[in-house]
Parts: sequence; C-alpha cells; structure tokens
Amino acid sequence: RVSRFTVGSNQDVADAQSELVILEFSQPYTNHNGGALHFGPDGYLYVASGDGGDGFDPPDNAQSTGVLLGKILRIDVNSSTGADCGLAPGRNYSIPPDNPLADGSGGACDEIWAYGLRNPWRISFDRLSGDLWIADVGQGSREEIDFQPAGSAGGENYGWDCWEGTARNTANDPSPACASNPAVVGPQFEYDHSGGRCSITGGYVYRGLRFAGFQGHYFFADYCSGELWTLRPTGRAPEVTEMIVTGAVLSNPRTFGQDANGELYVASPAAVFRISAP
Repeated sequence: RVSRFTVGSNQDVADAQSELVILEFSQPYTNHNGGALHFGPDGYLYVASGDGGDGFDPPDNAQSTGVLLGKILRIDVNSSTGADCGLAPGRNYSIPPDNPLADGSGGACDEIWAYGLRNPWRISFDRLSGDLWIADVGQGSREEIDFQPAGSAGGENYGWDCWEGTARNTANDPSPACASNPAVVGPQFEYDHSGGRCSITGGYVYRGLRFAGFQGHYFFADYCSGELWTLRPTGRAPEVTEMIVTGAVLSNPRTFGQDANGELYVASPAAVFRISAP
C-alpha cells in the first residue's frame, strides 16, 4: 500500500487522520516487499516492489508484465484519472502517458517503468545527473546494483528470475519467459556471499559539500556483514572502494538517507549515523 498523508499545524508531523490510499495490491508471501519511494526529476512517483516473496519467484511475477510485483512503477499522484492492471477504478493516481508499457486497459500493466527485479532494497536518484540506482537483493549467491541513466525511456528488464546478477538461473524454476532468452540489462556491479555477506542495502550518490573526494560516488552496504562501500562509474569497470568504519559499529545497515545539503546517513537498528569523514 502506498498512502499519502498531509501535515497539520506542526509541519514536522503528519496528521494521522489524513491518510489517502494512492495504490495497493496484494502479494502471495510475506517477504520481498521492496517499498522504496522516490519522486523522480520528472515529478512522477517511482515505487519499487519486490517479486512477492518465497524463493525463486514461484508465481513468475518479476518477468510478467501483467502484475505489479518485481517492478519499478511510475505513477502521477497529481491526478486520479485511472489505473490499470486489474485495480479497481478510482485509485488516486494516473498513468504518465509516456510510460513504456502503457497500452490502455488490459494487456501490460501501464504502471510499470522497469521490471525483472527480485527485491529492490532501496532505489535512489542522483540529485545532480538524474540517474537511477537500484540495489536488488539476490537469492542465494549474488547481490547486485542496477543502473538506469537519466533520459531513459524505461522498459528495462533487469533479468530476475532468468538471471541472478550475471549468473544464469536454469535449475530453480525460472519463469517460462526465460526460455525465449529475453534481452536484459546486466548489473552495474555485483558481489557474492563470501565473508558473511547476504543482502545489499542501497544508498545514494554523494552530492554533498563536505567531502569533495566523495563527489559522484554511490554508497551502499551489506546487511549481514555491516560492510560499507562506494562505487564510482569510470566508463569501464566501476571503481569500488571499501570504507573502513571507525567510531561506531555498523550492525545490520538497513537504509540510507540524504539531507537537504546532500550529506549522507546510514541507519542500523540501533542508531542513525552521519557519514562524516573520508
């Protein structure tokens, strides 16, 4: 469920009675909820949804353009002229006319912007370039970072469950769509589960003012190992740097944040930390 709340007299507190449900849909299992929300440079709301859960996507949701699971959705929350994908009419959003799969009622879900994702655990836009970064949690062996350049027309297929990162999934109930060998966009970067790693937590591209050396570096972490890295695109193989965490124990990093000045924060179950020194 995606809901909108408005603030009351205190601009820092939402009015609990003001909920307006924008979009909601069911999923078959309790895991892989995705859930990241960001307004893009175009003013539309981007919603990251997981594939619906369990292991290896039993309903084949991620490769199906007829469901909203395993996707990045793109909707216009400034009007409510209709929805698609079997949702009841009167939902509080509309479909941007240039969405890549928009075909009117029936057929593909018009809300879809990109697909082939397992559990995108945080997406973010580079506030300078407008590029979209997607951290997608893997199944049993690979964690991946996907990328969509600014100006993309959408419609990218990031491969799950035909692929887990750059590893072909042939033995574990891949979607029937995989038999046709669909064109997919490979990850910008991937890593395996050695060293106790298990689940990627995506962050942001640094655009703050305090540390010039971090400019253009994408920050991400691993939930199990507590490791923190930066990735810098170079035009060839990306440059990945491990950050040595001092002054605090970064245990189970769950999410990142960005303030108005572009400085970055990372949250564990115990605290929110500001990334404060190179």
